[in-house]
Amino acid sequence: MAYDNRVDAVLSDEDVTTIQTALTSIRGVLPFLVTLSGQERRELAKMGPKSVGFDEKCATYMNNRPEFAPGFVDVAEVQKVRALRSQLLRFTMELQTLSSCADDTLQLVSSEVWLADLDYYKGVREAAKTGQAGAQDAYDDLRVRFPGPRGNRTAPASVAA
Repeated sequence: MAYDNRVDAVLSDEDVTTIQTALTSIRGVLPFLVTLSGQERRELAKMGPKSVGFDEKCATYMNNRPEFAPGFVDVAEVQKVRALRSQLLRFTMELQTLSSCADDTLQLVSSEVWLADLDYYKGVREAAKTGQAGAQDAYDDLRVRFPGPRGNRTAPASVAA
């Protein structure tokens, strides 16, 4: 099988260190980030694009008529959280895009490596069948990854009853 090698790139150790340092720096600036479980995400109220206009109107009313806010709603705290939301929106989409691209690239290069490994394994298997020196040892070592029954594997010795 011919390989396209759709990602023809090499990262130097310096590049990897630079990326890891940048990620550590970003995490350091965002120490308040949280991780939600799937259940928590499902239970949270959602603020989608259709709700933004409503939020903008509420922000205006909260600033101009704070006396209408229930006692348990701290208008100043809501303004602070609203400002953080606005700031997060300025870069989260780019981070999501970057993460998605990195994940897609990892999946693609992993697939290419796996397909090459499988083809190599087939070559070792054929070499072992023809008795080439060293091939049987390599085949025996590699075939443990595929423990299912195969017609070309040696059947275990049956135990006498």
